[in-house]
Amino acid sequence: MKAIVAGASGAIGTPLVAALTRSGHEVIGISRSKGGAARVEEQGAKAIIADVLDRDSLLRAFDGASADAVIHEATALKNAPTHYRGRGITTTNKLRTSGTGNLIDVVRLVGAKRFVMQSMIFGYGFADHGTTSITEDAPFGVPKGGKSDPAMEAFLSAEQQACSATDIAGVALRYGFLYGPGPASARIAKMLRTKLFPIPRGEGGTLGWLHVDDAVSATVAALEHGKAGHSYNIVDDEPATWGDVFDAMAAATGAPRPPRLPQFMLRLSTPFFAEQMIDTSMRVSNAKAKSGLGWIPSKPTFRQGVASMA
Repeated sequence: MKAIVAGASGAIGTPLVAALTRSGHEVIGISRSKGGAARVEEQGAKAIIADVLDRDSLLRAFDGASADAVIHEATALKNAPTHYRGRGITTTNKLRTSGTGNLIDVVRLVGAKRFVMQSMIFGYGFADHGTTSITEDAPFGVPKGGKSDPAMEAFLSAEQQACSATDIAGVALRYGFLYGPGPASARIAKMLRTKLFPIPRGEGGTLGWLHVDDAVSATVAALEHGKAGHSYNIVDDEPATWGDVFDAMAAATGAPRPPRLPQFMLRLSTPFFAEQMIDTSMRVSNAKAKSGLGWIPSKPTFRQGVASMA
């Protein structure tokens, strides 16, 4: 299969391009910079420098090209997990709204029939969802009148554009909270070592987590087996609190246990991040991805995932 990957030099895009080329797929990777394009070529793929948000130049870049599929992994979230604020989240919202539309135009231009896009479990809402297991049938991308409304609207827009099209097979992957190898995790490890990564007292909410390697394998599975118009939760098997995960990460990297701060201090310093850590709790089911994609996480819990980072 010939696949175009947007965000090909990012945290998921880089190992995804490598996995696709190893599997025998021909890959064209989109990156905004020469440095990113060089990383794409290092993975054995062809690189095209283009801005997903610039529709005209993006379409010119693929004029006369052909492909079987397009994969959307483009975000502006470079400093996980504290990136969920400011310019990073604003640009990412645009990448999920107009960027998704631009890439669907590329799908049609190159004659592709398949479109796989990144979504996230946070589209279920930054709230305490209790102990109920959340499936793909739960309400998604619903604004609540709060600071996270633009993100909710972007999640919903992207999935609606991808999954409602009748002339392409659109598939949305709702990734859990991502961690694993890469610059963002190196930054987190440094913050842990210097005690600059606090956890709220009470350990924070419970989330579905996902190692980057498993995000990649799920994306390859969706490319090959995903059902048109469907969304899939891509999380590991064990929901866990922020305290559980980052205590384990600190131990694996030789860092001290993260300090616990009063919740009000986190709300004052990083309100959007606090909304994730304190107010949000969700137990997300991966049953549909396992049965529908034949996907099994290689790191079934954060314990195996964090250990691999050491």
